[in-house]
Amino acid sequence: MGVSGGADSVALIRILVEERFANLIVCHLDHQLRGRASAGDAKFVKSLAAELGLACEVGQAEVAKRMEDEKESMETAARNARHAFFAQCAAKYGCTKILLAHHADDQAETVLWNLLRGSHGLKGMQAEQKIGALEFHRPLLEIRRAELVAWLHSNKHRWREDASNAQPIAIRNRLRNEALPLLAEISARDPVAALVRGAKEAAESEALMRWATSQVQVHDPQGRLHVRVLEHLPRALQRAILADFLKAGGVVNLNKELLENAVSLLQGASPPAVNLPGGGWLRRRAARVFIERA
Repeated sequence: MGVSGGADSVALIRILVEERFANLIVCHLDHQLRGRASAGDAKFVKSLAAELGLACEVGQAEVAKRMEDEKESMETAARNARHAFFAQCAAKYGCTKILLAHHADDQAETVLWNLLRGSHGLKGMQAEQKIGALEFHRPLLEIRRAELVAWLHSNKHRWREDASNAQPIAIRNRLRNEALPLLAEISARDPVAALVRGAKEAAESEALMRWATSQVQVHDPQGRLHVRVLEHLPRALQRAILADFLKAGGVVNLNKELLENAVSLLQGASPPAVNLPGGGWLRRRAARVFIERA
């Protein structure tokens, strides 16, 4: 389980121990972004693991260097570093399930940011998500951070506060500390609850769409898509089928613009090919759509 030392992860690990979950491994990654404070977090997590009688793995990652080398944002670099660390821990202990303490407030920030970017729609984090060989589980996604903090206070449990969370140095910080409070003031209602509910409804619609795509025979024996079948389907279903086709073909970084261009291939008057990220084309020929590599 990923444990940062903050209120959310401390609450989750203590709840799991109280509920007698077995074989828990505490995993903490020092991102080396906050000097002595980061070292203090690692020391606190080690102490917590020892108190609970749990194995503990602590690693370090030069996130700032990764940002420069890979041209990644701070959040992306930190997340990728954590995933690599979790994979190392999983390999060492022979496990595949990673527990994360993301809560409803985190979910609201994710949904709002996805909406603002315009590439993912009303989409949030998944309660269960498979990435490579790892399974990520987020059991707290519908619980508010305030509830977790209240529980910690009532049981006199300590945790670490990350002072950088209050600084406008990352997008999530500004959404949490500026955008969401302003939305609450403007609407006179809780935007977190609405965003979390919207993400849940969108996930249900996506599941229904996946089922619908499985009921349509759109592939020929060579694995190409039948244009004549696709062109009679609702546009939303066309997008879903094309998205699955591209993912299965190893295409990453799907976005709304790429999917709209892919749907346009079904129209005879459109250009017969769409450039794909990473090289190659999605091409229409002889009433078939297929991926052509460069």
